[in-house]
Amino acid sequence: MSSERAPLSAEAVLAASADAVVCVDSELRVTLWNPAAERLFGWREEEVLGEELPIVPAELKAEHGAVLEHVRAGTPLSIHTRRVRKDGVAVDVRINTSRVPGADGGVAGWVLSLYPSDSDVQARSSAMERARLVRRLTDVVVDINADLSRRTVLDRISRGITELTGADAGGFVLLNEDRVELVSISELSEELRGFSSALDESLFGELLRSGKSVLLANEDTRGLQDLVWADLPGLHTIALGVSNVHGRPYGALYALYSQRKVGHVELELLELLAAHAGVAIGNALAYEELNRQRVHEQAVADSSADGIAVLDFGGRVLKWNRSAVELTGYGAEVVEGRHPPFPLPACHGQPVKHRLGDGRWLEILMAQIPRTSEWVVDFRDITAQKAMEDEREAFLATSGHELRTPITVIHGYATTLLRKWSRLSPDSQYQAVGTIAERSSALATLVDRLQLGSDVSRGEMRVGRDRFDLPEVLRQAVSAFRPLSDRHDVTLDALPPLPPTAGDPLATSMIMDQLLDNALKFSPEGGHIHVSAREEGDAVAVVVDDEGVGLRPGDEERVFDRFVQSGVRGDDADSGFGGLGLGLYIVRQLARDQGGDVTARRLERGTRMRFTVPLHREGEPEAAERTTTRSELSHRQPESQKTPKTSSSPEPLPRQRSPRLRASRTR
Repeated sequence: MSSERAPLSAEAVLAASADAVVCVDSELRVTLWNPAAERLFGWREEEVLGEELPIVPAELKAEHGAVLEHVRAGTPLSIHTRRVRKDGVAVDVRINTSRVPGADGGVAGWVLSLYPSDSDVQARSSAMERARLVRRLTDVVVDINADLSRRTVLDRISRGITELTGADAGGFVLLNEDRVELVSISELSEELRGFSSALDESLFGELLRSGKSVLLANEDTRGLQDLVWADLPGLHTIALGVSNVHGRPYGALYALYSQRKVGHVELELLELLAAHAGVAIGNALAYEELNRQRVHEQAVADSSADGIAVLDFGGRVLKWNRSAVELTGYGAEVVEGRHPPFPLPACHGQPVKHRLGDGRWLEILMAQIPRTSEWVVDFRDITAQKAMEDEREAFLATSGHELRTPITVIHGYATTLLRKWSRLSPDSQYQAVGTIAERSSALATLVDRLQLGSDVSRGEMRVGRDRFDLPEVLRQAVSAFRPLSDRHDVTLDALPPLPPTAGDPLATSMIMDQLLDNALKFSPEGGHIHVSAREEGDAVAVVVDDEGVGLRPGDEERVFDRFVQSGVRGDDADSGFGGLGLGLYIVRQLARDQGGDVTARRLERGTRMRFTVPLHREGEPEAAERTTTRSELSHRQPESQKTPKTSSSPEPLPRQRSPRLRASRTR
């Protein structure tokens, strides 16, 4: 090579490679995706970086994991298999897999080199071999499920390990809290049965800590002779896979090799067998449970918090426990002899989620008892879990949507300044920096809103109940919002003489900020925003009326839930209002923590928000929590100065605003 010519870079080589080259890190996230990979599979680099590898079909995930686990020991592996394109088309490929060693001697990731395989003979041969393995697996699984005695099932699982994977010996280790016990063996001395050791010191514990489903250990990675499995002469490799029952680790299948070598196919078969073993054990456990139920009958069934039903061969109810009555509202005399009042799973291991007429959600599982041709149906109330899942999905959707805009703008302007600083005029530079500052302020507001919502949901808000000047808080809030929009007329009624109130002035100020903020935000055409207050019973009621888009019927309470906006305001992501849907959730909690409440009401035009502050009773002790005092409140700077406030109370919602309405504010 000429000394005047620069050496080729790794990036240039990867970009020019005709083979697809993909790298994944130790967390199985894509870190490299060269142009050939994009051409072969259709996904662009920015779509896959940092994500799970999308090209592995669901039915081949076990094979994929087995290959990575095999290569972990350091030996590269080449296989012929199938991967899927972005358009859903399956492609026969040859994959060469090798590991990337980490600085600590472990594995930092894997490199996959892929290219299409056009050999029909090889494809047919691979398909025939897979079909043969599937038949072997089916035969073993059928044998395992031929008996419902747990002891017999475990013994057949151990025997199936050697038959299916070609291992020289096998065993099943049961998980019992912080210890493991060898409960079933094949081709080993019976004296080992019942051996027990600490979970943390076992290979099973190492497998659970790794979070993987299979583990391969050999003399190159660790010593094996100090393990109980060394009873097998010539032991050089141990493969193990975790077996889950009802979604939780129950035990592990051990395949021991002393003569032959183990490959990715054996690892894949072991993982598949472990999954089937979990189902078989689950069936055996269900059968044992049914026998116990027949001994104790109704007393045991009625003590269960889950609904339990026994169905005949035709799916009609034979038994219906007390919890089933409580969960569904149907008595045993109504359902016995009829089909259950909910759908049933299509097969074992596939629970069904069903919504009842009263809005509650059930998770329904079913297991068959072959000897009696009966079915055991277990169902439980997962309403809270479903609500949590919905909240999590709503949070991810709304927070991602709301955070994307300011981050994109900040990144764009910062990049422009970095690349074109010398070519920009001072005014353009100042404008760009101002935009970055404004959008970063909006981003900080969103993050603060999320943190405040988290504090509220955990009950960590500390709100005082001291005597304070409510009229002064109202006047300052209205004065702060009045100049923010030329399209709105924000007014405060002449206040009648009001009795002293007890609460937290900072929390009350935050409530007023949010209600006025919403009134501006959800009145895009402008109009009158009217604030008034009067004594009502043992509280002072403050009312904020607007002439905006209003509430959808039935949303008067729903708007106070997390991540919810009412009707036309929040159901359409392109409606222009935006927001995280946390504002009113926080407002209600703040009001209730100081002894009041907040409600919403539909008007003929617009919305009425009403919140109450309890009256101060002479002689009542002051609250122990630290709150912002009246003097601190009266010295608060105008919003336009953007002066940060400090308090030992939770950080208030920022009140920094530009003259125009911001789409980041939330109802």
